[in-house]
Amino acid sequence: MSPSHPSVARSALDFETLNAQYRRVRSATLAIASPLSAEDCQVQSMADASPIKWHLAHTTWFFETFLLDAFDAGYRALNTSYKVLFNSYYNGVGNKHPRSERGMISRPSLSDVLAYCSHVDAAIESFLLNADPKDREQIAALMVLGFNHEQQHQELMFTDLKHLLSINPLAPVYAANAPQPRAISASAIQWEAFEGGIVEVGHQPSTDFAFDNESPRHRVLLQPYQIADRLVTNGDYLSFMQDGAYSDHSLWLSDGWDWVQQSSIDSPMYWRQDEAHQGWQTFTLSGLKPIDLEAPVCHVSYFEADAFARWAGVRLPTEFEWEHAANARRGLKQLNDTAWQWTASAYLPYPGFAPARGAVGEYNGKFMNQQYVLRGGSCATPVEHTRLSYRNFFQPDKRWQFTGLRLAR
Repeated sequence: MSPSHPSVARSALDFETLNAQYRRVRSATLAIASPLSAEDCQVQSMADASPIKWHLAHTTWFFETFLLDAFDAGYRALNTSYKVLFNSYYNGVGNKHPRSERGMISRPSLSDVLAYCSHVDAAIESFLLNADPKDREQIAALMVLGFNHEQQHQELMFTDLKHLLSINPLAPVYAANAPQPRAISASAIQWEAFEGGIVEVGHQPSTDFAFDNESPRHRVLLQPYQIADRLVTNGDYLSFMQDGAYSDHSLWLSDGWDWVQQSSIDSPMYWRQDEAHQGWQTFTLSGLKPIDLEAPVCHVSYFEADAFARWAGVRLPTEFEWEHAANARRGLKQLNDTAWQWTASAYLPYPGFAPARGAVGEYNGKFMNQQYVLRGGSCATPVEHTRLSYRNFFQPDKRWQFTGLRLAR
């Protein structure tokens, strides 16, 4: 998920406002980690996920690297080795520790990482009080980028933790009120019809923040289409499974069929057969729960979403159909608070896209290959982090995020 130099609201140029927002965002990150033990924060359950301890340190590293190191000549790092240890993928900044080995770093300890967070937090507060006025606009832009970067990691903390806890046979509970897609009254799908035509898509040039991959705004041609008013539910998806879809090669893309066969996939991620009651359960951050047939199906890959749409005799929407329909706000439910929605669109640059200069320009552009766009937002996405032009993206086999689907025809 991710940006470059965004536009910044005028109010954000007020450094008092920036300081208050900084404290809110950082506090929210710490709150996610607060119920966890040091052992919980250490483990990395797969290469796609990162330890909670690493998320805490990396979001701190972002502000240290792009604000303090760049603009505060008086700043002194707590530990210079953190520059490498907590870099993610910014080649322009320097060396990186391998992503797949983040869980092997037992030192610094969790208490050391929290001390690092406190060190940088104090330095940022002092820095904003004394920043050079000539750098004010650039600093504000980078601060707002840092807030949005951290909100992405807040969502990743939930999803990475869910994967970690799911592999524990004890099915441990993170929190009773943890994020989870909620059911709505799942009546038959209603189809919202649109005439299409030449429409504008992308971020509206304005005072609001957006990542660079949402721009520039441009025109696209849409054929007439219809889009479902709600997401596909667990009940819908169970019918797909019971019809033998995971054994029917004709429903799957070639790479998807290979993935199903090689990985022995037969259900969404976190679904488990309940042997005692002959039903299905799903692992959640609140523990193991019976499948709610009216809740949206979640943790499905692009391959599964595409196969379901083909089984249903329809298709996935393009990202431009999704955005056009969402902006019309005609009866569409579960737009950005339930599950990210796979689209049929490859993740590619918009016409005229150009990444920012410098290391922050690595945020989005270099990932524009072999990935698909998801739209909306999930139950784990911070509310103020969503917008209708937002472009999330993942490889087609990934499903540890809260990913679901909406149909089109």
